[in-house]
Amino acid sequence: MIMTAGQKIRVLVAKPGLDGHDRGAKVIARALRDAGMEVIYTGLRQTPEMIVNAALQEDVHVIGLSILSGAHNAIVPRVMDLLRQNKMDDVLVVVGGIIPDQDVEALKKLGVAAIFQPGTSMDEIVQFIRSNVYSRGVTTGD
Repeated sequence: MIMTAGQKIRVLVAKPGLDGHDRGAKVIARALRDAGMEVIYTGLRQTPEMIVNAALQEDVHVIGLSILSGAHNAIVPRVMDLLRQNKMDDVLVVVGGIIPDQDVEALKKLGVAAIFQPGTSMDEIVQFIRSNVYSRGVTTGD
């Protein structure tokens, strides 16, 4: 997706799977919003199909998946596949939550731009999103 001057970075924050805890996702959504991004929060128990459909409808630059349930090795590949099927390869995908170190490299090989584990600062997440959205040839009026 090409951004125009003055356009805010649009981020979809999603809670896939059966995990019922969304405090972390809400904290991230608020931090991104406070940093000047437009945030769409999908709520709990989203399927990969629901997430990609929402991302397509909302025309987002970034999808942030918050996963605490341990289902990341099933959910993330499906989301990445659906993004490719919908020709949304330009959408930056980041994953946060409880992701074991041994799974990080496999998720990155699927196309995930970053994994944010517990303890990552909000500023680090904001800066990563900004620098990686802008590095894709995007310019805004920020």
